[in-house]
Amino acid sequence: MNKKLIELWGDLVDLKDLIIAIAICSGTTMGSFFLAPAHDTTKQLFFGLGGAVLGFIISTFLIKPKRIVIMEDDD
Repeated sequence: MNKKLIELWGDLVDLKDLIIAIAICSGTTMGSFFLAPAHDTTKQLFFGLGGAVLGFIISTFLIKPKRIVIMEDDD
């Protein structure tokens, strides 16, 4: 596997997966923001936050973790 990995907050992530997740979250956040009523900035804020959460949920289903964790007993 010749994947481009970058370090982000002390963890290695695949660059392609990171870009996909950022695009999904940005799209859902901005889409939700623009769906909110234009005259109500409070609703725009909450719609944008809801879009960010929705983007996160979609990203977690589309991008699977690559890490293998093995638990060992001290015995």
